Formats: sequence, C-alpha cells, structure tokens
Amino acid sequence: MHLPDPARLVATLADTGRRLVIVAAGGGSPAIPHLVTTPGASAVVLEALVPSARAAVDGMLGGPQESYCATRTARRLAAAAWQRAGRLAAAEGDVDAPARAVGAAVTASLRTSRPKRGDHRVCVAVQTLAATHVAELVLDKDARSRGDEETIAAALLLDLVIDACAAGGPGGLSGLRPGEVVRRDAVAAPPAWRELLAGVRPVTCGAPGGCPAPAAGGLVFPGSFNPLHEGHRLMARIAEEIAERPLAWEISVTNVDKPLLDYVEIRDRAAQFTDRPLWLTRAATFLEKLDVFPESTFVMGADTYVRLADPRYYGGSATAAEAAVEAIAERARGLVVFGRVRDGVFEDASHLDLPKRLRDVSYFVSRREFRLDVSSSELRRRALAREDAACDE
Repeated sequence: MHLPDPARLVATLADTGRRLVIVAAGGGSPAIPHLVTTPGASAVVLEALVPSARAAVDGMLGGPQESYCATRTARRLAAAAWQRAGRLAAAEGDVDAPARAVGAAVTASLRTSRPKRGDHRVCVAVQTLAATHVAELVLDKDARSRGDEETIAAALLLDLVIDACAAGGPGGLSGLRPGEVVRRDAVAAPPAWRELLAGVRPVTCGAPGGCPAPAAGGLVFPGSFNPLHEGHRLMARIAEEIAERPLAWEISVTNVDKPLLDYVEIRDRAAQFTDRPLWLTRAATFLEKLDVFPESTFVMGADTYVRLADPRYYGGSATAAEAAVEAIAERARGLVVFGRVRDGVFEDASHLDLPKRLRDVSYFVSRREFRLDVSSSELRRRALAREDAACDE
C-alpha cells in the first residue's frame, strides 16, 4: 500500500484555488506530513489537526458523539473543517472563501496494543460547497500491523480529497485484501443548498415537491428531527387542531455551537418529510427564526421552551435573555408547548418557572392531550449501538 502522489494532490488543489483544513482522529495522521512536506503545500493547506482524545473531538463538534468511529462523525468533522477553512481563507482576503474551502476528515478504529472487540474500521469524509463525499472501509481484523493500517487510512483520506476536487475522480486504493471493499457515498448539492451553506440565502424549501413562500402568520415546528418519530407527528397534528392552520417543519442547517449539517445529513433528514412542507434555514437561534417566519406560531417541546429564557443561550447574559423573551412575546403570534418525559417523570410545561411575558403567549398542551414516551436521542442510541460497539477497544 502506497500513499497517493502528494505532488498531484497539491497541484490539484492549487489549480482549482482550493484551501484545505485536514483532520485526523484516531488514525490516518500519516496523511498530514505526507502532504504538508510537499513543495507548494503551504499555499493550499491552511491547517492540520489531530484530535486524538475523545474530548478533543467533542470540543470540535460541540458535544459527545454517539459513535467516534462512524461516517457521521467523519462528516461532522469534515463540515467543521470546511467552516474553519472558509474562515481562515476569508481572513486572508479570499472573497470566494466558501467555494474554495475544503474540509477533509478521517476517524478510525485501528489495531492497538490490546485486543479489539469490534472491527478495524476507517471512515473518511470531504466537505466542499459543491458536495459531501464519504467513504468507509472495514479491514480484515489483525491482518496488518498498526503502521500498515495507518497507511491505508491516510491513503483513503487523500484519495477522497482527490475524488472531491479533481474531475478525474478517485485513483483507487491498492493493496486491499479479498473482501475489503471501500463503500462510497456522495451528495452533490442543488444550487439552493449551496447558497444556504454559503450564507447567500437564509431559507429554502427542503421538500421535493416544492413549498409555498414563507408567509407571516404561519405555524412552524422547528427541530433537528434526528430522527423524526411518531411523537413529532402527533405533536404536529395536535398543533394544527389548536392553531387551525397547516403546519410546516423547519430544520436549521447551522447551529450555535456545532458544525453545520452536511449534504448527506440534509438529504437523509429531508427524506423523512412527506406529509407537510419542510423549510431548511440558517436560523440557528429562535430570534433568527422570527426573522424568517414573522408573526408565526411555533411548536416546541418543554426542553426547547426552557431554553428561550435561559441566559446560558445568550452568552450568559441575563439582560440579553430578558430582551429575547420580550422580542419573542412581541413578535411571535404564539407558542404551542408540549410536555415531555424526563428521568421517567412527565414534565408538564405549564409548571415550568418562566417569565410571565413568555407564558402569556404560550398554549400549554396538557398531559391528557398528549403524552408519548419517545425521543430522538433514544432512537439514535438504539440505532448506533451496534456501530458504537464495533469501535470499542
């Protein structure tokens, strides 16, 4: 197994004006010296990071991950790297920074000094404004040295960068054993998604059949919906009965303290919505949502409702939180708030200690009207249990 020609990669990046941030977590770090020691690399490689500890990965991604050796984690790291590449390029005066930025990441579970219970796995991702590229490879267990596995992880990462940036596509990996297959996925973004991630537009339709333009006075259900479940659908139906208006879903592709959603994530989450319109926005905060959906009624659970008045979500400023509450009460047509189960106990939103100004514009759905003990977090935990176990040492 040999690493791709670094001169070719540097030339490819330079010829297309690309600026790269590369991240290696848990394996694949030989890609970094292989690339940055090549003449001309300083013009295209903006930064290289090696977050080996899980806490370091958490710091980059805004919190603990369901699995640290997964294509989703690789995509999140690549998205964070793409955002960082855009900021660094913009700081150098690049007016077309989002289009030139490239974020590349690898996360791996490779051979160690202790026997591993799970697979030896390599997950890589590359994020550009045009597309999200992903590749995954499961290696024959204990068939190679750690050094050889590191070389494969680095080679796959660099090969995917070439795939994302060169018209000729991937060069392919040599030295794989029979049965070792690289599984690839790529989502090329439609123009509206690119404009959304680049910050050119604040909102776009996420439904295949199109959406009516956002209008004042609507009924909007914001959330991450990762995944959408029956509890969300029941909340939507009840909210429509209360507000006597049709509902639209909303997902923000940006987040206050986490990387933006990549195109694979957007594709997969958007595919869940077939019954009502879906809006994709850049409205990470509730005040931004009010700008996109003025004078609208918003649907939410008790956990989101509490955050509306929590100073922690306003830079720790009680004054900013009070101003936000006043703005929400003034600008929103209303809030439809559902309770939820926390630690086995149903939390009735009407019993929460929140400002009267906020409560005055809220309709609290009673326990009798709604209770479904399900959460997206629990569904994700179940879905990723096998993958997480495969990466445990």
